[in-house]
Amino acid sequence: MAFSKRTLILGALTLTAANIITRLIGFAYRIFMANAIGAEGMGLFQLIMPIYSLAWAICCSGITTTLSRLVAAEQAKGEIGNTRRLLFISLAITTVLSLVLTAVLFFTAEPIGAGILNEERIVMSLQILSFSFIFMALGSCIRGYFLGLQKAVVPAASQIIEQIARIGVVLLLASAFIPRGLEYAAAMAVLGIVVGEALSFVYVVVAYKWRRKKEVGGKFAPTLTQKQALIAIVAMATPLTLNRITSAFLSTVENVMIPARLQAFGMAAEEALATFGQITGMAMPLIFFPSAILVALSVSLVPSISESVALGNTRRVNATISKSIVFTSIVAFGAALIFVVFPNEIGQIVYRQDLGQILLILGLMCPFWYFNITLNGLLNGLGEQIFIFRNSLLASGINIAFVYFFVPIYGVSAFLAGWLISLVIITFFTIRRLRKISDVKPEFIRWFVKPALAAIAAGLTINWLHDGVIMNIMPQIPAVIVSLALMMGAYATAVFLLRIIKINEVKQMLKFKS
Repeated sequence: MAFSKRTLILGALTLTAANIITRLIGFAYRIFMANAIGAEGMGLFQLIMPIYSLAWAICCSGITTTLSRLVAAEQAKGEIGNTRRLLFISLAITTVLSLVLTAVLFFTAEPIGAGILNEERIVMSLQILSFSFIFMALGSCIRGYFLGLQKAVVPAASQIIEQIARIGVVLLLASAFIPRGLEYAAAMAVLGIVVGEALSFVYVVVAYKWRRKKEVGGKFAPTLTQKQALIAIVAMATPLTLNRITSAFLSTVENVMIPARLQAFGMAAEEALATFGQITGMAMPLIFFPSAILVALSVSLVPSISESVALGNTRRVNATISKSIVFTSIVAFGAALIFVVFPNEIGQIVYRQDLGQILLILGLMCPFWYFNITLNGLLNGLGEQIFIFRNSLLASGINIAFVYFFVPIYGVSAFLAGWLISLVIITFFTIRRLRKISDVKPEFIRWFVKPALAAIAAGLTINWLHDGVIMNIMPQIPAVIVSLALMMGAYATAVFLLRIIKINEVKQMLKFKS
């Protein structure tokens, strides 16, 4: 039953493949939407998404992560009956929460949309969105259960099904909805969310029933009472849920403030909403695309470390932390390299819009964003939910302060500066906390200095080659693709030459030994 290195790697790779596929589908979706409804339409859609995130935070964010951790611990002891009991209690909690939220949003959509968000055109979308909550909540619980069992294929497949359904609905309804205006275009996109969540839920239910028929071995009679299971879930999920709710709420506040404060800077309402759409609806998905593997790793780390802690295996905990951070540093600086060297080209190729300055600045933030993805996964596994909550509050407070006080004076630059400052501060605090609660010693040269040097060397070399040679012998798109491939090859070579990761370490990982 023990969680092996092979399980962690295969689980992370499975989720990575699913994340890459879903993000590719998502890019196709966003490119189509950006071309069809423009930056203003994307800004309108992005005003809806924080409500979706807030509902997810309330219904299932904390419970899903908690269920993953508790199921992993019970599975390690062979207590199959306990894993099922934990799942059913979680489903009962999320059912009640999601139904209440559905009723609240449906009947208060108008005051929320027209009043709080100051945008009447999203009222219909909010009402449609409310019907996704029950499917989202129950589906997330079952996915958390499978992640706790280290069965990443089911959550991975459900993500793909959800994305395919979303883009399928949009493609089917586009000709009927988009000509009627941005209000109906946004409603069409939200309808895709509802259908995607519903089909994903159906799939995970079928997968659960199939697994239950095939399950053998272990103790099927639960040793946890319903009260004990409920207490365990609530005790662990409450700080996580409060963290996600607060983060989602503050994100909503921030998203509402940004267009308004940009107008105070001197932008017209349409221009402010379009700028907001460019940053959050176009640039950010590009920036986070390479992080697919880290998101998968972060999700896999929670049950992995939880099980190691439950079994008292400190050595494996420390080894997992160290290798995860090294791997994250390589991916993070590689991603930053892409957007710093080719920001204008990527914006033009993907969206046919000038996103160069935005992508350049966001690209410089990549290492901090990416590090926090993995570090939060590690801290979740170590039970540091309260610390994560405090960190999240601090980051949101800094962001909102910059949006409110400095955006009216300095515009978009102040908004981006607030992001950068908050990321640097919380990364520092997170690494310090990880050092305090584990035996892992920070290796700043290996984690930050060497990857940065590798990225700078590869970037300068390939940028010179791209401008001086490659652009002169082929069209723009093939030239950028070839240059990116060469740059990643040069970066990987520098990573090995600087011994950030050694070839024998890669071989040991690929042996899949427990």
